[in-house]
Amino acid sequence: MSYSLKAFRGIMLVALWFSLLFLPFKGPLGAIILFASIVVSISLFRALRRVRFRGIKLSLPYSRYYTLFLLIFLFLFPLFVKDYYLDVAILSCIYVILTLGLNVVVGFTGLLNLGFVAFYAIGAYTYALLNLKLGLGFWQSLPFCLMASTIAGFVLAIPALRLRGDYLAIVTLGFGEITRLILNNWDSLTGGPNGLTGISSPVIFGLSLGRLNRYYYLVLFVVIICYIIIKRVRESKIGRAWLAIREDEISAGSMGVNVTLYKLYAFSFGAFWAGLAGALFAAKMQFISPESFTFIESVLILCMVILGGLGSIEGVIIGALILVILPEVLRGVQNYRMLALGIGLILMMIFRPHGIFGSTMIKKASEKIRVSEGANRI
Repeated sequence: MSYSLKAFRGIMLVALWFSLLFLPFKGPLGAIILFASIVVSISLFRALRRVRFRGIKLSLPYSRYYTLFLLIFLFLFPLFVKDYYLDVAILSCIYVILTLGLNVVVGFTGLLNLGFVAFYAIGAYTYALLNLKLGLGFWQSLPFCLMASTIAGFVLAIPALRLRGDYLAIVTLGFGEITRLILNNWDSLTGGPNGLTGISSPVIFGLSLGRLNRYYYLVLFVVIICYIIIKRVRESKIGRAWLAIREDEISAGSMGVNVTLYKLYAFSFGAFWAGLAGALFAAKMQFISPESFTFIESVLILCMVILGGLGSIEGVIIGALILVILPEVLRGVQNYRMLALGIGLILMMIFRPHGIFGSTMIKKASEKIRVSEGANRI
């Protein structure tokens, strides 16, 4: 099957899925109009990407103007929307940080982690306890939150180094459930099922960030920093080692890659960002309980990574936004939205098993590996 035919089938599939989601709200006519609009828009967008102007190929999605426009839109977003949409945007940013962290472990290194929510919980509870028990503010507590989650990731990695596939998934799943049960049963410290309340919001130069429009800029800034750092790390020696381990662990070890060390790096680095997201979540909600850190949360974060594409930074961001925003859009039809999301994930696994941007990322990684191999031979 040619690439153009595959692309056309993908466009039709995306348009059909969103049209079915739109059907209960606007009826058949609205769904047909949306279907046609999506097909025309995506087709036009793909055509414009291949336009040549004076011999120069325009790469619209990655141009500086596109990035500048996106940043301006994100910074002006709180000025035009209600608090409800700001709340969803903040939650989306927190999940973006989580997916970027899990993508390091699952997408870059190929280690299946089903207990990633444990590091999320450790970061949240560390800040809550330091704030409520010792009176420390957000910025004073943040280094301890990051340290606690990173150490937890390092400790989990030690027994999991020799495990792969299903066995590694079982160990990480057990770690996540053990963490949740400890938080649920240690009443004197964590408050048990009742959780902890009264957590303080961050303060910068005497200005409280408790209001949604202020807190939005904080999490947006953290997302940008997270994106830049993880992208730089992926292009570094450590990132290339992670990709080599993912493709073939035995071959990577035979070529001199310290597999054990880089696996420790991956677990610790991913847990670092989960702890940061946990601290931001606790500061936003001002209340946390074990119910916020169940196994379903780990599955949801993993679905975001798979939907966007394993190893694709931009893809997992899109996947996080889809799985956070789409259920809110379909909140009026509670039962139907879960059916729609389930059907959408099944269709993705059938027609796009590497995720939305996964195949593109794999092609780029393969090209870089071939280029580096050629340079080594020279």
